[in-house]
Amino acid sequence: MAVVKSNLLKQLADGYPNFLRKDLSKLLDIILNEMENALKKGERVELRDIFTLETRIQKARISRNPKTNEKIETQKKIAIHFKMSKKWFKKINNNE
Repeated sequence: MAVVKSNLLKQLADGYPNFLRKDLSKLLDIILNEMENALKKGERVELRDIFTLETRIQKARISRNPKTNEKIETQKKIAIHFKMSKKWFKKINNNE
């Protein structure tokens, strides 16, 4: 399930009616930009009791096209690893 920025902004506006929507939008932009910059630098992003994000390097390798069985050289790439906290997992799955 994808999280859409507009839905997140709507939930924040509903949860905090005393804040202006444009201020919440700026705050959300700042948070997302800081997370993006940290990941670009190779740093770990952690929101306590919610989730962690970190970059991992996938080595270059020889892979195979399953349709044609052709061998393809896959380049090295950086992937983002997401890990949910146990507390949040239990809360989402109504195990608390």
